[in-house]
Amino acid sequence: MILESKVALVTGGTSGIGRATAIALGTAGAKVVFSGRREPEGKETAALIRDVGAECLFVRSDVSKEENIKALVQKTVETYGRLDCAFNNAGIDSPSKPLHEQPLEDFDKLMSINVRGLFLCMKYEIQQMLFQGSGVIVNNSSMGGLIAFPGISPYNASKHAVMGLTRSAALDYAKKDIRINTVNPGIIATDMIDRIADQMGSTADALASTVPMGRMGQAAEIAQIVVFLCSDAASYITGQPLVIDGGFTAN
Repeated sequence: MILESKVALVTGGTSGIGRATAIALGTAGAKVVFSGRREPEGKETAALIRDVGAECLFVRSDVSKEENIKALVQKTVETYGRLDCAFNNAGIDSPSKPLHEQPLEDFDKLMSINVRGLFLCMKYEIQQMLFQGSGVIVNNSSMGGLIAFPGISPYNASKHAVMGLTRSAALDYAKKDIRINTVNPGIIATDMIDRIADQMGSTADALASTVPMGRMGQAAEIAQIVVFLCSDAASYITGQPLVIDGGFTAN
C-alpha cells in the first residue's frame, strides 16, 4: 500500500495501459480518478478498481478539449480534496504511411491529443500541485519518443514532443517538490499494437519476435513502473524516461 491515502488521476483509463495502471494505483492504496471518452469501458474499469478494494471515480472526458481537462482536475479535487499523482496516458497512433502521404487532418488530430492534450493536462495538474505544495506526474511517451520508425513520423514527432515537455517542465518545478517523468513502453500487448501491426502488414506476434526478450510486454508491467514513479521510492527521480521495452532500444 505504498500510495495509501494518495489521490491519483489517470487519463485514457478505459483500456490498455491506462486501465491496468488505474487498477495498479488502486491496489497500491490510492483513490483513483480516471477519464476516457467511452462510458461503457469506463464502467468496466471502475468495477475492476473496486474489486481490488479501492475508491474510484470515472469522468467522461476528452483531453483535446481544454474545458474538459480543467473540469477533470476540478472534479478530482472536489471529490477527494487534492491531487497527489497523475498519469497522462491518453494518446492515439497515426496511420502507417510515408510523410508525404500523411493527411494534414490526421496529423492535426494526433497532435491535438498526444501533445496539446498532454500540455493541457500538465498545466492544470501543476496548478493544483503548486497550490498544495507537492505532486508527481508521469507522462506516457514511447520508445518512439527516443528512437524513430519508418512510416509513423507524426506519431514519432508527438512522442518526442512528450519527452521535451516532460524534461523542460521537470526543470521548471524541480524545486517545487513536483516530479515529472515518462514511461517509454516498447511493444506492449494492447489494441494499439494490433492496429499498428495491421497497418504495417504484419502481426503482433511478428513484432514481438523482434524484441530481444522474445515477447511482448504486458500492460501490467508498465503499470507497476508508474506506481513506482508515483511513490516515495522514486523521490530523487525527475526529468527522466524509464524505458520498458524488453531490450529493444539496446539492440
